[in-house]
Amino acid sequence: MAETENKVALPAAETDHYQHCLQFLRQSDFDRYLAVLYAPEDKRPALAALYAFNAEIARIRDVAHDALPGEVRLQWWRDLINGTEHGAVTGNPVAALLLQAIQDYQLPRSVFDAYCEARIFDLYNDAMPSRNDLEGYCGETACAILQMAAMILDADAAKSSAELSGHAGVAQAVSGLLRLLPLHRRRGQVYVPEDMLQAVGVNAEQFIKGDDKQAMQRVVSVLTALAREHYAAFEKQPMPASLKAAYLPVRLVPVVLKRAENKAEQVAEQGVDLSQFRRQWIYLKSSLKA
Repeated sequence: MAETENKVALPAAETDHYQHCLQFLRQSDFDRYLAVLYAPEDKRPALAALYAFNAEIARIRDVAHDALPGEVRLQWWRDLINGTEHGAVTGNPVAALLLQAIQDYQLPRSVFDAYCEARIFDLYNDAMPSRNDLEGYCGETACAILQMAAMILDADAAKSSAELSGHAGVAQAVSGLLRLLPLHRRRGQVYVPEDMLQAVGVNAEQFIKGDDKQAMQRVVSVLTALAREHYAAFEKQPMPASLKAAYLPVRLVPVVLKRAENKAEQVAEQGVDLSQFRRQWIYLKSSLKA
């Protein structure tokens, strides 16, 4: 297991912000929480801030309960990152530590802005039109987070890792859709692209109802195939050792996909989950791999 998170030498306020981000991640995004602990000690606060920001945005729909307040929250983050938010951020540990990370590692504010723009989709129940649209959404969200994590770990190596992050992010995001399939169906959300649904003879209404078990198995199959395609492309890319911690969460993808395929008839109702022990074991093996 990685070293504990308590040894980072930071000013008192930043230490408090870092500990807040870690605890928030431990509760809301355990995969990325573990990834922080496998990173070099001096990089952990910035990574924790980036991942906590991602988790904050991911939960806006649950916190806001309605699209309009959700858009207001997203706009607050966009204004903050672009330097036009006039309110103090000292009461928001994630915001304060994120701004410090953006400054320290010259993270592109335009990428954060595009990320927030893409996340507007989460607040509504519009269907994802096509595979290209889904891959574009993944590119602005999961892929962007991976690429900025790489920039934090090693800015020079990150310059040639865009394709690595691109395939990794799509594979990770699509496997995430499988894990959250029941939640999205309960909400009436359809992330599965319409053209992919049509290809397996399912429409959005049938997907949300989930009454046809064989149809839902076909949906699971087409999603796993897409994730496998991108994961295979990710594995073909060179992996600089300095960036390994950024991509540790992606190593869960093949395990999630195998489980989804083995229990395809249950995925629509139960999703796919891995125990904390299994996740830790996968991280440990991946971190030791040359």
